[in-house]
Amino acid sequence: MDSTDGNIDLHLGKRLRRRRRLLGLTQQQLACACGVRFQQIQKYECGANRISAARLWQLSEALEVPVGYFYDGLSDNVSRENNGNVEGNGEVFARKETLDLVRAYYQLSERPRRRLLDLAKSLNSELEAA
Repeated sequence: MDSTDGNIDLHLGKRLRRRRRLLGLTQQQLACACGVRFQQIQKYECGANRISAARLWQLSEALEVPVGYFYDGLSDNVSRENNGNVEGNGEVFARKETLDLVRAYYQLSERPRRRLLDLAKSLNSELEAA
């Protein structure tokens, strides 16, 4: 296995973890939905075990995303890692704070959501102007 294979496994694991957390599922809940033990989900998420095509299909069904979701951003991610830059905007979405904010945002009805978005945009434009 070359480093690109490992990068792919890590990328798929990060996408798996991100979606699971976004849905508020535990590793145990996801494992039960796929017929594996939670330790297997842990290994997938950290890239220690490769996810087979059949398992990827099960995970996509359980997480309510198309299989392609797991590959989104892969070419950019692999390019960054090969160039030594593993930081990126994708890491922001892996933070608990971001996930909490997204969950809270989507629990709001449409009007408060728009107002909150407008507020965030106005705060950002004030920072850029300064």
